[in-house]
Amino acid sequence: MLSGNICFHIDDFVDVVFWVYISQNNKQSERWRKLRNIVQWTPFFQTYKKQRYPWIQLAGHQGNFKAGPDQGTILKKLCPQEERCFKLLMKDILRPFVPEYKGQVTCEDGELYLQLQDLLSDFDSPCVMDCKIGVRTYLEEELAKAKEKTKLRKDMYEKMIQVDPKAPTEEEHRSKGVTKPRYMIWRETISSTSTLGFRIDGVKKADGTSSKDFKTTKTREQILEAFQDFTNSFPNAVPRYLERLKNIRATLIESHFFKTHELIGSSLLFVHDKRKASIWMIDFAKTVPVPDNVTIDHNSVWKVGNHEDGYLIGINNLISIFESLTKDDNGNIDQCYSNLSLDKNVRRDSLAT
Repeated sequence: MLSGNICFHIDDFVDVVFWVYISQNNKQSERWRKLRNIVQWTPFFQTYKKQRYPWIQLAGHQGNFKAGPDQGTILKKLCPQEERCFKLLMKDILRPFVPEYKGQVTCEDGELYLQLQDLLSDFDSPCVMDCKIGVRTYLEEELAKAKEKTKLRKDMYEKMIQVDPKAPTEEEHRSKGVTKPRYMIWRETISSTSTLGFRIDGVKKADGTSSKDFKTTKTREQILEAFQDFTNSFPNAVPRYLERLKNIRATLIESHFFKTHELIGSSLLFVHDKRKASIWMIDFAKTVPVPDNVTIDHNSVWKVGNHEDGYLIGINNLISIFESLTKDDNGNIDQCYSNLSLDKNVRRDSLAT
């Protein structure tokens, strides 16, 4: 979908899941390209489709990602705004924390794609989590346009009552409809987006199972439980995630890109396996320059017109929760994390990926 020059998707986590699928099959993609013209009718092709189909169904936007032409790369359908951000980020101190941008690629179907670093290529059976950062996931421009149309939406009313039958007002129940602005604002209040400045969009485990059932995961305790489940059996992941988060925060504060842009609908991608763990900033289709007459600190309460995104609110809460994961019931550093320094100077270099 498009909003002016802004490209966005209904559910970005589905794209992350498809990214995982493409990444894990990228090494075989070249062989597949050579064979595809002669084996489409064979049982092999039917098996391939059956193996691929569940991932594509879950992804929803199966055309949004493709295997990259070079090993260690992936293709994402071109969004001009996102490409602009990547070009700026390649020159910014945030570069170590985002996928490397390698330019445009025109595919056989004539579609343009961004060629990006495959963040999962160096991991073995990775666990992946997508956290949407900020106190809102819609641009002020989107909200303003929605307010111009006061039509009652039955589809949004039905989505609302599926989550919380008591959410609509008596009038909304009678009319069996809600306006789009009402739905947009309500949607942010049911998750930790409004309370903690981030929300979990989805998780994929090492065994291939995945979940997006986090719409109403709202409290700190619920988030803590979800993070514990995500890192279970991978004790090395927690301290590495914590250090990476602190590195990201320290770099954000100094970044020119961060100071001059409103980051909406952007995510942090958490990835770990048995050997390593890291985090990257992804999804910049709705990241736009702050108006010339506006200054934001990414840490203040959002009000219509001030363009605050709450990005640092989310980062700070993530750090606080991961610090909690390193402590025992008495608030002391757990023995398995005793070598981790939580309060010393934060390293500014990126972790090994």
